[in-house]
Amino acid sequence: MRLSLALPLLALALNANAAPATLPGKAEVAAYADQLLADTYPADGPGAAVLVARGDEVLYRGARGLASVELKVPLSPDQSFRIGSVTKQFAAAGLLKLIDAGKLGLDDPLSKFLPDFPNGAKITVRQLLNHTSGVKSYTGIAGVMDGPIRQDLSTAALIATFKDQPVDFAPGEGWAYNNSGYVLVGAVIEAASGKPWHAQLTESVLAPNGLKQTVYGADDALIPGMARGYTVRDGHVAPAAFLSMTQPHAAGALVSTVDDLFRWNRALHGGKLLSAASYTAMTTPAGKAVDAKYGFGIGPGTLRGHAQLQHGGGIFGFSSHLLYVPDAQLSVVVLQNSDSSLNGKGDPGHLATLLGAYALGDPYPQVKPIEVSVETLKGAEGVYRVDTYNTRVLRVVDGKLVAQRTGGAQATLIPTAVDTYFYEDSLTWFKLERDAAGKITGMRLYQDGEGEGAVSLLTSDPLPSARTPIDVPVEQLKRLVGSYRGDGVNMKVFLEGAQLKTQLDGQPAFDLFAETPNKFFLTVVDATLTFAPDSGAVSSVTLNQGPAVIEFKRQD
Repeated sequence: MRLSLALPLLALALNANAAPATLPGKAEVAAYADQLLADTYPADGPGAAVLVARGDEVLYRGARGLASVELKVPLSPDQSFRIGSVTKQFAAAGLLKLIDAGKLGLDDPLSKFLPDFPNGAKITVRQLLNHTSGVKSYTGIAGVMDGPIRQDLSTAALIATFKDQPVDFAPGEGWAYNNSGYVLVGAVIEAASGKPWHAQLTESVLAPNGLKQTVYGADDALIPGMARGYTVRDGHVAPAAFLSMTQPHAAGALVSTVDDLFRWNRALHGGKLLSAASYTAMTTPAGKAVDAKYGFGIGPGTLRGHAQLQHGGGIFGFSSHLLYVPDAQLSVVVLQNSDSSLNGKGDPGHLATLLGAYALGDPYPQVKPIEVSVETLKGAEGVYRVDTYNTRVLRVVDGKLVAQRTGGAQATLIPTAVDTYFYEDSLTWFKLERDAAGKITGMRLYQDGEGEGAVSLLTSDPLPSARTPIDVPVEQLKRLVGSYRGDGVNMKVFLEGAQLKTQLDGQPAFDLFAETPNKFFLTVVDATLTFAPDSGAVSSVTLNQGPAVIEFKRQD
């Protein structure tokens, strides 16, 4: 269970009867991309390199920002970046090459390659590739990202850190994004080939396709043109934290360039790399991965009515996104040398989506706010039913309409037309629906620019009361401090000065605000923590977030 601030990337619905799009040329794409980068990245901070291509024709290749903030070295599209989880696409293809060579099969058990791995006889290679193995992701284990991630580990030693952890679910019975699964993919590659996973990838998929700048990002390697990675700490740009590149392994340890990732798209999706059967398996979700829309290192989806194949990556100091639209042979690559943003705009996936839509001749419209009276905004207030378990609450706060889904973050809405609202700094939008008498009956929310939109009906439920925090003496807060565990997840509750905070595995710390001396709420998401018993030593805390109710037992 994760406290998440992420909002879904939503967009305008397509008009099915619209005329075919006119494709923009190089000059138009360049002007759009240059402006988008200028609006997203300051010239004196970390930035991004971008490539947009249609077929073999590069429409745009550029960069904005600094490769070294300290030395004031500008970024260029020639430079190398850590690509994080885009590595999974290469690892999946490398393993499929071994399958095409007859070295193993998708439904072979993990025990064939790692005989001592717990429950390995029931975990298949396919389940490792599509995140349905149930193995605990090591990056979600308490404390791993705070220190152990710095240690150099062999493949066997890395596997030892998670193999005995409780599973998330039985193999094939669920889906959860899983870095451990791709460490195991790397281990299978090593067992089947007799070579280090990255050496096998170089030999079988990188070198044969001219990807000379895509390499294993070893800490002791001098990589020409390597950009420095950054983060945001305490409101300012700072060097990214160190991690041993032995640990991202086949889940995220490669380094590449925009040019090489373009070559990769052409090779992988152009039929040069895999058999037809392996390519179909890689790009087609199966089993519990269908609802998650995940193949093998690839997330199939749609972009402005076109099928797309994409994957993003995030690693200390870097973020990335690689997108391909088959029917237009469109490639978009965005590589960023920071893992967070000062202005909230540095999202490679968002940029890739905007660039892809523009290159397809179907750009997302610019959000142009209009003036709307507070009275009109208040008319939209209410509780809208999303599904059986979830609602979306609209209310006016400080003169602005805001939305909050059950268990989610509060987001400011921007009016752009009558009854039409966009989420701030997002492509998300909805239109209120009214009956013949002009009374609001619900809203229609448009996702990914597709279909008819999802309707949420206005209920008669009263608006939830706005929470007002109370003051609790620090001495009383101290009894709540401790380590807790529930549903396979660790929670830390601690004091920072007089501020009580909570932190889950692999997540940032969040401030807690007292509703009562034993019940606290978060403002970043719709969630509460209730400590028990009311007096004396605390033995447990219960998290309520949306339909989820999880009890965490005290461990110290």
